[in-house]
Amino acid sequence: MSAQDQIDYQRIAKAIEYIQSNFKLQPNLDEVAEKVNLSPAHFQKIFTDWAGTSPKKFLQFISLEHAKSLLKEEKATLFDAALETGLSSTSRLHDLFVNIEGMSPAEYKNGGKNLKINYSFSGSPFGEIMTASTEKGVCYMAFAENKENALRDLVNKFPNASFFETKDEFQINALSIFHKDWTELNTIKLHLKGTDFQLKVWESLLTIPLGKLSTYGKLAEKIGSAKASRAVGTAIGSNPVAFLIPCHRVIQSTGKIGGYMWGSDRKQMMIGWESSKVYSDDLN
Repeated sequence: MSAQDQIDYQRIAKAIEYIQSNFKLQPNLDEVAEKVNLSPAHFQKIFTDWAGTSPKKFLQFISLEHAKSLLKEEKATLFDAALETGLSSTSRLHDLFVNIEGMSPAEYKNGGKNLKINYSFSGSPFGEIMTASTEKGVCYMAFAENKENALRDLVNKFPNASFFETKDEFQINALSIFHKDWTELNTIKLHLKGTDFQLKVWESLLTIPLGKLSTYGKLAEKIGSAKASRAVGTAIGSNPVAFLIPCHRVIQSTGKIGGYMWGSDRKQMMIGWESSKVYSDDLN
C-alpha cells in the first residue's frame, strides 16, 4: 500500500466513524469532507473509488436495519446449501478456490519446528496486512498497524519455526481476494494450526457468501453444536486468517456488529465494502 493509499484509507475510516457518531444529525457531504480535510468533490471521489458507492449508500449498508434484513432472509442461500453438503466433505462449495489443510500433530504441538515460514507486508482496502505461508499454503494473515508487533505475533504462534521475509505464490493468490471477482480466483491453499473443532468452525465461515451475514448461534447450530455458541465464538475469535476466512460476517443476533480481533470499525467497513459489491445497484 502506498503512503497515499494509507492516508486515503485512514481518511475514509475517520469519515465513516464521524458519520456513524453523528447519524441523527444527518451530516451532509460538505460537513463530512471538512472533517477529513478534503474538498467535497475530492472526498466523494476517493470514497467512491474505495467503496464502489457513495458515502450515503455506504451508510445504509452498515446500518442496523440492513444487518437485520440480511439475518431475516428466508430464501436458501449459498451458506445453507454448502452446509447441507457436509463440512467434512471434500466437495464443499468453497473448495473450488479455498482449500484448508490442518497442520500435522507434530507441527501443531512443537511450535512449528522444521517449518519454514515466508512472510510479507502488503496493502489492502482495509490497511496494511501481513501474510505468511509455509511450503503447503498460507498459515497466517493479519492486519498490521505496526510491522514489528505483527512479526512478533507471528513468531509467538510458531516460536520454533524459521522465518524469511519474502512473498511467494501462496501469498499472492491469497491477496488477490481483495482485487478479483471471487468466481475468478485461483485455488487458495491454507495450512492452519488449529484443533479439529477450530478447523470445522473456520471451514464453516467460508460458506457464508459475500454480502451475507450469519450469527454465532446460527453457525453453532449449522455445524451440529447448537449449545456451543460460546465455543464457536471463541474459535471465530482465534481465526488466524483475516478477511479470507470471513469471521467479520458473523454478528450478534440483534444485528449489532459485535467485536472483532482487528477492530470493530474495520469489521464494519468490511461488511459495508462487501455489501456495496453485491447490493449497490439495489439502493436508490
